[in-house]
Amino acid sequence: MANRIAFSVVVMMVVFVGCSKTSTVASSPDISPTGTSPTAVQPTTVTDPLPSWNDGPAKQAIVGFVKTTTEQGNANLLAPEDRIATFDQDGTVWVEHPVYSQLYFISDRLAAIAPQHPEWNSKPLFHGLIVGDFSALEKASVQDLEELHNATQMSMPVGDYQNLVRNWMVKAKHVRFDKPYSEMIYQPMIEVMQYLRANGYRTYIVTGGGQEFVRTYAEKLYGIPTEQVIGSALQTEYSYTPSGKSVLMRKSKLLLNNDHAGKPEDIYLFLGKRPHAAFGNSTGDQQMLEYTQDVGGTTLEMLVLHDDAEREYAYGPAQGLPDTHVGKFTQALYNEAKQRGWTVISMKNDWKKIFAWEK
Repeated sequence: MANRIAFSVVVMMVVFVGCSKTSTVASSPDISPTGTSPTAVQPTTVTDPLPSWNDGPAKQAIVGFVKTTTEQGNANLLAPEDRIATFDQDGTVWVEHPVYSQLYFISDRLAAIAPQHPEWNSKPLFHGLIVGDFSALEKASVQDLEELHNATQMSMPVGDYQNLVRNWMVKAKHVRFDKPYSEMIYQPMIEVMQYLRANGYRTYIVTGGGQEFVRTYAEKLYGIPTEQVIGSALQTEYSYTPSGKSVLMRKSKLLLNNDHAGKPEDIYLFLGKRPHAAFGNSTGDQQMLEYTQDVGGTTLEMLVLHDDAEREYAYGPAQGLPDTHVGKFTQALYNEAKQRGWTVISMKNDWKKIFAWEK
């Protein structure tokens, strides 16, 4: 239990980390896959809005929900202003294994400034993260985590942090697939987002990860504008540059912890109303799906089950799948989904392809 708590603390730290001693950052690069248009705006076929889905209950649930809530004359027609769908990010719309992408970002930023801190070589947690050994997190004490927190909380303008993330996104590749993270998004979920938007829905990312982090690429990858990204966030402070220009500075105090119950709390904070569709993949999304269903009327709740070790990863521990610290889908959550009538998406059985680049 202590290890799991420690890991959760570090995952929450990803909203903080800038790890830069300077504010001189390169201009924002294009993070779209080279030579192609962004995946989020690639059109789907007219005859089948969900071509990457196998025919079955999951696909039928999506199509049925859209028709029921958007076709004129239907008793369950939703007013345009109530057509809201929320999507978790990690493990729901892009890969979260073997560890969250933001932990790789931390590792790479620590490695970049490690030459300025030779003392880190003697600290197992720091050294482990620098060399990409994330097992060091499970062995870290609370004191180790506090020291890491203090070492990496560099106050900087929000724009500088965003450019750090954009530059990292251009260079970083997934450790197993050797693909840029901009290509590690789930094509079936992109199609769902497009299908919903084509029928008047507003789509939101609601993530336990860093709000600033995800906002840097959400529109290019998912077609979701920055103002429709809700995530864990730091406080900011209004200030001025030496030349007198206004600037927002990142502070070290957590403002929003957008996970578990924090998700519905922040949905209400940002939107003032409940969604009618919600998509997740772990216990961190449970309350968001409950909050969505309890709005009443016709709703859609879906959970992605990672059960395809060949094309992606397999983990749960629901249904006897391997246990995990990252994106835990417990048997209790699976049972609740069945009891409440939520749809569990099997990656292995429901998706024809997982990534756009699959042949």
